[in-house]
Amino acid sequence: MTDRTILVMGGAHVDRRGRIAGETAPGASNPGAWFVEAGGGAFNAARNLSRLGHKVRLVSPRGGDSDGDIVAAAAAAAGVEDTPFIFLDRATPSYTAIIERDGNLVIALADMELYRLFSPRRLQQRAMREAIDTAALILTDANLPGETLAAMVEAAKASGVPVAGIAISPAKVVRFQGSLSALAFLFMNEAEARTLTGETPENPADWPKALRAAGLSAGVVTRGGRGVVAFDEKGAALVIPPDIPALGDVTGAGDSLASGFLSAWTGGATVGEALRHGVAAAAITVRSPLAVAKEMSQATLSGALSLVPEAEILS
Repeated sequence: MTDRTILVMGGAHVDRRGRIAGETAPGASNPGAWFVEAGGGAFNAARNLSRLGHKVRLVSPRGGDSDGDIVAAAAAAAGVEDTPFIFLDRATPSYTAIIERDGNLVIALADMELYRLFSPRRLQQRAMREAIDTAALILTDANLPGETLAAMVEAAKASGVPVAGIAISPAKVVRFQGSLSALAFLFMNEAEARTLTGETPENPADWPKALRAAGLSAGVVTRGGRGVVAFDEKGAALVIPPDIPALGDVTGAGDSLASGFLSAWTGGATVGEALRHGVAAAAITVRSPLAVAKEMSQATLSGALSLVPEAEILS
């Protein structure tokens, strides 16, 4: 584990999930309950990395409202150094979802307009240049504009700092397309990977080949219970997740997988061993009702790691 800071730049907003208590009645008032927590792919991973013992700094746009206070409080609770760009007259980004009793999504609204104001010019500020130059790793996500991601990757490359990305969604992962070859890793699910490759291989060993052909040199693809594939320039590995008897909420599982993976990888782990750590971190998260499990730590990760099978090396 390095003593240098992991710099996280990306989504940090508020998630609101309303769950309908009975049978859904379209066009009518439905009884149910709200659950509100801080979210955002990059922010979820940042909090997990901090709880795993890393020094983490967050940079993200934020409004001058009560939602911004929720994000700030969540950063403080996780020990993340919080240095936002605050726009007092704007609303903090938010994601609002209505969910049926069985967990299926009815409709959702993503108000992410503020992220457009994280322009490449922000990266040219002296404080940002210094933060990039001194970082051990930069983690970002596709909530930011494509031109900002490209400028970030170029600035990091000039300083010799690796950049990892979180795809967020099939619609947003294309924002990384101009920077794929320069990413240390890109974390995605099969739908997001299919957007980059135009195909969905049945054989997990074919994912690295397809993504390399699309320009990505290293990445991680989650495939539900069928296993997670990770690859870099040295090889590829597959890990089958353990059965989780008490399933809480899958929200944030992919972000915790990225944080567990990167925590091990920055410590020198091979791609297969880093993948096992990522799967263990995801297992902790899906047992929790929160997107970022409060019990995440190196100790709980070590315990969860004992349940994760050895990585299978893919040819």
